[in-house]
Amino acid sequence: MSKNITSHNFGVSRADREISNNHKSFLIWFTGLSGSGKSTIANALEIELNKKDVKTYILDGDNVRTGLNKDLSFSPKDRTENIRRIAEVSNLMVDAGLVVISAFVSPYKKDREAIRSVVKDVNFVEIFVNTSLEECERRDVKGLYKKARSGEIKNMTGISAPYETPEQPDVEIRTEAESVEEAVEKIMKTIAEKLKLKDV
Repeated sequence: MSKNITSHNFGVSRADREISNNHKSFLIWFTGLSGSGKSTIANALEIELNKKDVKTYILDGDNVRTGLNKDLSFSPKDRTENIRRIAEVSNLMVDAGLVVISAFVSPYKKDREAIRSVVKDVNFVEIFVNTSLEECERRDVKGLYKKARSGEIKNMTGISAPYETPEQPDVEIRTEAESVEEAVEKIMKTIAEKLKLKDV
């Protein structure tokens, strides 16, 4: 099949889109246990970026697994395929000139490295939302941990499936000690040079 695919050179490049948007494009990837606060911080970050006229889009389980990846389960194999597809979509969005904000448990190191490989290291910012399992269970926003403990959910990360902690994330957020506002400020400082916005 691949031998019949030919790349087409389009007239508008990523560089053209970045100039039009007045900022660079890249992927911000949030990883952490379910209930750690990934989507909450991602949402607050997007609001802050939009205040500065940065063109953004958030990808998370709610808008990906209900459409693009609704055919996938939570088995290790399907988790890997879930992340692979998201990485490819993120790469297209980065090419479109957007700052892509993705919030997924993404428990496996090899899958996160695969994302970095797809979008290229220079376009990848890894945010580890470091929240203890005990705190995530206490919050249990979606009731998943309770179901996992009762055996209703299989392959629950942190309970019956592993989470491989990032070794050198670009930013580590400890939600039990840092507020959402502090987390956003820390991330904004980290991405300021990558964004190339004068007022960040």
